[in-house]
Amino acid sequence: MTDEELNIAFKEAFEKASRTKTQLPPDLMLHFYAYYKQATHTESEGFYTPSGNSELRNAFKLNALFQVKNLTPNEAKLKYIELVNKFILD
Repeated sequence: MTDEELNIAFKEAFEKASRTKTQLPPDLMLHFYAYYKQATHTESEGFYTPSGNSELRNAFKLNALFQVKNLTPNEAKLKYIELVNKFILD
């Protein structure tokens, strides 16, 4: 798959995930979050830190980010696409 094909597939997967009415468990949502952030965050921006009012939720997000930090953006895009294809049916 070329970079252009990967980017198109990733965008389509993101749009499908954004439209879904499927209720996913929180741990799976964290995987979606981490892969998306790793796929779209650039090195020049430094390490991404979660924002929000809940310290506990931010801690879970940060843990998820640490788990995917060694993936390249393209690897994270592929993982994200796989999750969408596996868990989002609509």
